[in-house]
Amino acid sequence: MPAETTTRDGIGAAPAHAAPVIAPERRVLIFIAALASVFITQIESTIVATAMPTIVGEIGGFELLSWVFTVYLLTQAVTTPLYGRLSDLYGRKPILLFGIGLFIAGSVMCGLAWDMPSLILFRAIQGFGAGAISPVGRTLIGDIYHGADRARMQGWVSGVFIGAAVLGPVVGAFLVAHTIWQMVFWVNVPLGLIAGAILILVLKEHFERRRARIDIGGSLLLAAGSFILLYALAQSAMLPTLWFAGLIALAVLVLAGFALFERTAAEPIWPMSLWRDRMSTSGNFVSLTLGAAIMGVTAYLPVYVQGVMGKSAMTAGLIIMTMSASSPIAAVLAGRIMLRTSYRVSASIGGLFFIAGTVMMAMLTTTSGPLFVMAGGLLIGFGLGLNNNTYMVAIQAESGWNMRGVATGVFIFARILGQALGAAAFGGILNAGLSRYLQGEGDLLTRILTPEQRATLPPETLAPLMQEFAHSLHIVFVILAGLAVATLAVGYLLPKGRSLRR
Repeated sequence: MPAETTTRDGIGAAPAHAAPVIAPERRVLIFIAALASVFITQIESTIVATAMPTIVGEIGGFELLSWVFTVYLLTQAVTTPLYGRLSDLYGRKPILLFGIGLFIAGSVMCGLAWDMPSLILFRAIQGFGAGAISPVGRTLIGDIYHGADRARMQGWVSGVFIGAAVLGPVVGAFLVAHTIWQMVFWVNVPLGLIAGAILILVLKEHFERRRARIDIGGSLLLAAGSFILLYALAQSAMLPTLWFAGLIALAVLVLAGFALFERTAAEPIWPMSLWRDRMSTSGNFVSLTLGAAIMGVTAYLPVYVQGVMGKSAMTAGLIIMTMSASSPIAAVLAGRIMLRTSYRVSASIGGLFFIAGTVMMAMLTTTSGPLFVMAGGLLIGFGLGLNNNTYMVAIQAESGWNMRGVATGVFIFARILGQALGAAAFGGILNAGLSRYLQGEGDLLTRILTPEQRATLPPETLAPLMQEFAHSLHIVFVILAGLAVATLAVGYLLPKGRSLRR
């Protein structure tokens, strides 16, 4: 592992090795700035949801509604590894400030949108900014903290990350009810400006400038292949089968070309050493499975609670909040486990929690009580928190300064890809099982999600529908259990003895 040197008042770095040490009085401010920047990008992905009916009512464009969410995900995902690598070449500060500036500009413009196409364009600008903020912000935290402190602080980031996603719809609903819809975009501007000002005034990078050959070819191939793949997955429910298959094949072809191109690039955007490193490849695989699992649980567990068990939306929300609350707690505990034992032990414990929770999901029936479901969500949250923070910290600790940015970026990219894969796969399973109810009678599925409307359905209609609905969701939960087993297996295969003490 590359050696790290120090400076008195800032971050010292050389191209081949770096010195991410900073004076204590500055470290807290930089952490707050990085944390705030990550928070605004995450809450922006969900805060818009409850405001969209109002926005559509004013500017129109209902047929393009899904693209307000899709374009933000796509642009953020395809640029995440690129920004991570650029921060390794040119320093964290300029790339992070560029991302914050782009995100703020996009946020301001979103509030000024006059129709749906303009809103989608400005959301894309937001996404391009978020693609820099998320990986570089977390990399910066990995630079200024070491050992147990790094694990503890990354645990706080995980908590804020999940908390922002949960708070987003609530904050969005409040802003729409008491202000104007533009505020769902503008509310992040002050936080972004404060974060940027702190970084400008406090963060001092001692970076040895050098001429670097930017991997333009690799960047374009990775962006194109990722965009095609994520677009196909995001639009899988609406694309004809042949179109979907063709886009997937094209994405695979372009990404294969990217992998071949990177083998000969002078300064690859995704270095081959990451492909060969067991810690990095294991972490990326687990990040992929966790992304899919998060999508499966947060999207379909509430549906099961309301549609099959007949409970209220409030009950479903409390169950998801239980999972969201346990995850950051486990992320903080992961630091202590890694310090006293090893990455392998921490990841394996997380895998066991993950398996226990998903098995409980697979055992759900119509007679299961809310406490049983809440306990399962609690265990899943612990599994997600332990695994996510363990691999994030392990990857950053095992990477030198000049590789930490791209390693972090790829890890986050894998999670976003997993979310897209999970959404497409689980949605396809549910649609396939309920296909006969989606043809001309789609409103039946909506009616069973509320007890009042479900009571209006005759027994001969309700019984078979509920059976198919429960069966399809059960398949989703069984797949989640399979992903949990794979996560445990990968954790067990990690190198022995590697820990924060090394």
